[in-house]
Amino acid sequence: MKKVYTCFCTDVIHEGHLNILREAAKYGEVSVGVLSDGAMVGFNRFPTISLEERMEMVRQTGLVHEVLVQDEVVYDHVMESLRPDYIVHGDNWKEGPERFIRQNVLENIERWGGELVEIPYTYNEKVKHIDDLMKEKLAMPEFRRKRLRQLIAMRPIVKALEVHSGLTALIAEKTVVESGGRLDQFDAMWISSLCDSTAKGKPDIELVDMSSRIRTIDDVMDVTTKPIILDGDTGGLIEHFVYNIRTLERMGVSAVIIEDKTGLKKNSLFGTEVEQTQDSNDNFCEKIKAGKQVLRTEDFMIIARIESLILDKGMEDALNRGFAYVKAGADGIMIHSRKKSPDEILEFCRKFREKDGDTPIVVVPTSFNSITEEELAQAGVNIVIYANQLTRSAFPAMQNTAVEILQNHRALEADAKLMPFQDIIRLIDEI
Repeated sequence: MKKVYTCFCTDVIHEGHLNILREAAKYGEVSVGVLSDGAMVGFNRFPTISLEERMEMVRQTGLVHEVLVQDEVVYDHVMESLRPDYIVHGDNWKEGPERFIRQNVLENIERWGGELVEIPYTYNEKVKHIDDLMKEKLAMPEFRRKRLRQLIAMRPIVKALEVHSGLTALIAEKTVVESGGRLDQFDAMWISSLCDSTAKGKPDIELVDMSSRIRTIDDVMDVTTKPIILDGDTGGLIEHFVYNIRTLERMGVSAVIIEDKTGLKKNSLFGTEVEQTQDSNDNFCEKIKAGKQVLRTEDFMIIARIESLILDKGMEDALNRGFAYVKAGADGIMIHSRKKSPDEILEFCRKFREKDGDTPIVVVPTSFNSITEEELAQAGVNIVIYANQLTRSAFPAMQNTAVEILQNHRALEADAKLMPFQDIIRLIDEI
């Protein structure tokens, strides 16, 4: 009996999967690999049921001999172990970032004279409906809200990208690349006060109120499934903060980050160049406690942002505040710096981890942008936020286009630098 292998990355079996299994059975005894939770996330598919449930789902088809766990999106280990005569897969991986997985299979199977069999991908309204239902499930508040905690437990480091509109959110949701022999993408989205205010043409001084911020969140949630981390500025008055927390939790936001400053908020990029007042340790701890007390689930995270290094208060002050905030109930600590070198961030992480090995650490490497995600993960960082890069890249491009049109009194010269609109609207799913 010939050995046949295929692999699934799905929470539901539909007729397309059954078609692949039936075709595979024509070639021999079928073993099916089910991607592990970590591998599914790497594949840009977040599991909504457990690995055991996914394996049992495949067994229940009655078309397989054996169900295995595949821990990586590439096939190296499983193929070395099984040495199948045939690999069966849908032909949808011939294009896009998944092409490198197909190439990996071809290189592996050639070593022992095996064969790749590609089945035409099943496209019809029923399959599309099932896929759409899975996306809608991931977008529901009860699933989206808890995903950040799940990702922290699953990923070496969680990558969040700044978004400020439905379109930028689609970029964060759908951008997938092949990198270092694996698929890579952003895990979460950061809705920044700075970029949200900038997109509305307003200064970053908490002028854009929570009602307006909620409209941005709604725009993002309407078209995406990934978890949202909200920049909550100072959190405002405790009496207001607790109501906002309940609203965000109910909407399905995963986390809010609040900074330990008071008074008229000024952006941290200015540091001590402008007057900024740090909140007292006791008052900020009370704000954290009040927020935690009104939550209705254990999913939502309140993350405390420490401004001590920004305001030149020193490492000891930053650490003392960090430990106090965790004791008050903070679900994570964000340490901020505007220095070009990551040294003080790394020092904070090292000293914080000496006493606290569990509380998630968040960093925003805007100034110290030479450090890699791998280096941050090794230092004990759990979440890295790319906090304003989409806004900063879009502004000069739009401004240059406006200048070229004015200079040439037509759009021809600018057109060569523009993306065809058809490519943009392909990001947008039609119902």
